[in-house]
Amino acid sequence: MDNFLQVQNNQRVARADIPDLPFEVFREALLSLAHQGGQVVQFFAYEDRGQNRLLAVMRTDKLYVTGCEVAETYLSLTADSTKFHLFEREIGEQYGIQAEGHPWWKMVRYHPNYAGGTDVFENDYQQEIPGNYPYFTVEGKTVHEVAVGPVHAGIIEPGHFRFQCLGERVFHLEIQLGYQHRGVERLFQTVSANRLPIIAETIAGDTTIGHSLCQSQAIESLAGLTVNKGAKVVRTIALELERIANHIGDLGALSLDVAFNPPAAYFGRIRGEYLNLTQILGGNRFGRGLVRPGGVTQILGEEQEQLISAKLAELTPEVEHVNDLIFSSPTVLARFDQTGTVSHADAEAIGLVGYAGRACGLSYDARVAFPTECYADLPRNKNERTDGDVCSRGTVRREEIRHSTQMINTLLPKRQEEPSVLPQEWQLAPDSFVVSINEAWRGEVSHCILTDAAGKIQRYKVKDPSFHNWTGLALSLRDEGISDFPLCNKSFNLSYCGFDL
Repeated sequence: MDNFLQVQNNQRVARADIPDLPFEVFREALLSLAHQGGQVVQFFAYEDRGQNRLLAVMRTDKLYVTGCEVAETYLSLTADSTKFHLFEREIGEQYGIQAEGHPWWKMVRYHPNYAGGTDVFENDYQQEIPGNYPYFTVEGKTVHEVAVGPVHAGIIEPGHFRFQCLGERVFHLEIQLGYQHRGVERLFQTVSANRLPIIAETIAGDTTIGHSLCQSQAIESLAGLTVNKGAKVVRTIALELERIANHIGDLGALSLDVAFNPPAAYFGRIRGEYLNLTQILGGNRFGRGLVRPGGVTQILGEEQEQLISAKLAELTPEVEHVNDLIFSSPTVLARFDQTGTVSHADAEAIGLVGYAGRACGLSYDARVAFPTECYADLPRNKNERTDGDVCSRGTVRREEIRHSTQMINTLLPKRQEEPSVLPQEWQLAPDSFVVSINEAWRGEVSHCILTDAAGKIQRYKVKDPSFHNWTGLALSLRDEGISDFPLCNKSFNLSYCGFDL
């Protein structure tokens, strides 16, 4: 590992300590680690003193970082490992750097590249408004395409799905996003410090705690801020309440997709109960305004503890009862079993994270591998079903609801009424680097910050778990009936805006 610097989660390191490799050595080091089972946490470009550079963070049971200077073109890593697939496309889009030999060289989010240079994609289809995109096509007299979106029924966000089919059988699904691109990463590099947390918690509205926690931890490391024990308890409980509410909502939606309406109605109500618990904890049903650099803005008092504890005791048997209805129904299981399967090998090859990865037998959980807040003292979860299908993804969610409830009940008596944080200015360490990782409800969330010589943010990189997992949804539709798409889609329930940034 001479070509890497081993780092800890949320550890501030001097940028000068990060290896600066020749590109050929950099490429070989990343591919070697990837072939040994390593996965990509971050892989991005940035500009430094007029020169484009690449920086990569890889994980095994440890975290490794390395970097290099890069020319306008370089030999693609994706040609040898699909783990780098979307990362390289994003680099090309953001900085106009060409990954030669990339097998799927297309736009990601639709925006002019940061450097203001020449576009690197063919057919001049880079534009600020999505639409002109070279979709993969399958030719044949009996082959047809089905286009869904970007405008959808209901309230979901925009995204386009292009199916290539033979009758009802799906050969390939290509997913094109980018309609929700807001330029979040560039905003982080330009706004005042007091606006950073407000933007972070709106990256993906259903992952408010996951993203705001990552940013707060990164800033705490760079600014030397300490967090008291009471705040850590509140943060951990908030993250687990966010997990439970989303899993319950999705299990109800999965029931609705197979026309089993009672659990959908029950879980619709029960999800609201867990959102209300988040409001009791922090003053907002979605956790807005709770997590801030240095701690939390609300104290967990005795009254809040009793209210949350009593409500959990009331809701837990209800949740179990509704889950029993879902997972004991033959008609439901007939639709869940062996539908939308992603193999263990494919999941590892594309780097699936979160419950989608664990449903395929990948054990990775950032709460265990790289624990923050109170997680080092809490038990890990076990997954009993890992067949990679809709039923496995649903079962893992059910298991995680139980596990999260257990952790919250363990933490509530450990509350400490310590001071909450007030809005404050902080000074980030100059010429520094930090990577922050947390297990949000969909999986691994990561924020990465590079500061310049004046302690200003030079590069801010965000990765939502959906960045890994949209490819998994596409794979789950191979050789499936097109009518199973809503079921597969909901079993992943990925974020559009979290991906689009």
